[in-house]
Amino acid sequence: MKRLVILFICIITYLSFFFLSTINNKEIDNNLVVSDVSGLMPVKVKKIVQKTKTEELVEIIEEAKEKDLKISIAGTRHSMGGHTYYKDAIVLDMTNYNQILDFNPIEKTITVQSGATWNDIQNYINPQGLAVKVMQSQNIFTIGGSLSANAHGRDIRYGSLIDTVKSFRLLTAEGKIINVSRKENSELFALVIGGYGLFGVILDVELELTDDELYEMNTVSMDYKEYAAYFTKDVKGDPSVRMHLARISTAPENFLTDMYVTNYVLSKEELKEHTQLKKDRFTWLTKFTLGLSRQYDWGKDWFWTLQQSYFHNTNGSLISRNNVMRSESKFLEYENSNDTDVLQEYFVPIDLFPRYIDELRTVLSNEDLNLINITIRYVSKDEDAVLSYAKDNMFALVLLINQGFSESDQQKTKEIVQKMIDVTLSHNGSYYLPYMPYPTKEQMLRSYPRAEEFFQRKLIYDPEERFMNFFYERYK
Repeated sequence: MKRLVILFICIITYLSFFFLSTINNKEIDNNLVVSDVSGLMPVKVKKIVQKTKTEELVEIIEEAKEKDLKISIAGTRHSMGGHTYYKDAIVLDMTNYNQILDFNPIEKTITVQSGATWNDIQNYINPQGLAVKVMQSQNIFTIGGSLSANAHGRDIRYGSLIDTVKSFRLLTAEGKIINVSRKENSELFALVIGGYGLFGVILDVELELTDDELYEMNTVSMDYKEYAAYFTKDVKGDPSVRMHLARISTAPENFLTDMYVTNYVLSKEELKEHTQLKKDRFTWLTKFTLGLSRQYDWGKDWFWTLQQSYFHNTNGSLISRNNVMRSESKFLEYENSNDTDVLQEYFVPIDLFPRYIDELRTVLSNEDLNLINITIRYVSKDEDAVLSYAKDNMFALVLLINQGFSESDQQKTKEIVQKMIDVTLSHNGSYYLPYMPYPTKEQMLRSYPRAEEFFQRKLIYDPEERFMNFFYERYK
């Protein structure tokens, strides 16, 4: 009883500060100062331009050449590390360049401008009974941004996004528009996808689609030591399992030991026509429980218990493919004057997962890292993209970390991240590039063996380094 009273008092106290603490006093997004969603790297730029016509984008390239200005390319700016802007540069905000240009339901393809979001595509193709093959777990991102990061998602039958791209048009540093595919300008195909906007402006993209399907949700809990064998036999080895995600506990009571996994199994029932696309629900509750996780260890324990209970209670529920791929996104919107959330993502071969978790737990047990959540997905080997993160069939661990804005807080997180990457590299793994530039250059080169080739080709296609961002400056 005493424990419940203390818990109630803590929740009430937290609630009293909840709304006040969401005010971010850092001016990071006015006409001249921009940052990404983390707010950690605000920078003054020359100007931000939004264009809706291709000829206007060509004019911006010509202006930059004439005035010797740098250009950065931005979408929703969810990359966290200066990938979408640069000091004193022209920032091309592509979000208004968002038209759907062509749709072929017979061939199952769609062509969209790069500023369109996955939500735009889903709204367009859902009535036709079609769905996206590969995208992130949220649908708020632009297509151009997703290509630039070579995104991946929950589907275990397709690989990275590059596997689903038929072709795209690219506006080069010379101001020319070229077609890029596996057969035409094929070298650029492998450089631009996963190339973080350094080779030109992706104008429009032709993507492969697939049939929308009806899935039955199935969640089971297990110990982390069981997961690799379970995944190989019961998930990847079962053709009826179409999508999959897992979470491993970051709660103090069972830190990096307890897991639950959710499989999306092809239902025997047929998908009804015009299945409604779901919208975010109970966002306030998710935000609230995440807030408790940021502040208190007992909040992390409670959040873990709630997550497991929620997904176990969905066992047997039916959900369409399109709706699996539109997870809640607004709960990720976190603003606070004292701290922020950042992501890290590490890839590790399936068979090394238990040993990897053991060593990661040992390292983190001696560190003061506010680790809120770890989601685990599967990504198959990718040999196409020059900057491929999937050296093998791998588990992808997405870490949500809360950290302060101060230089000392950033330095502390940086040092811990570098330790985690060392553990990852020692297990033949790699890390994902769209986040804070905390890894060393040596770690980057070990994770991406073709990085030097990437930077050399950059100077051939863009010798004036017209397209610039902080990622390139950090690691080139």
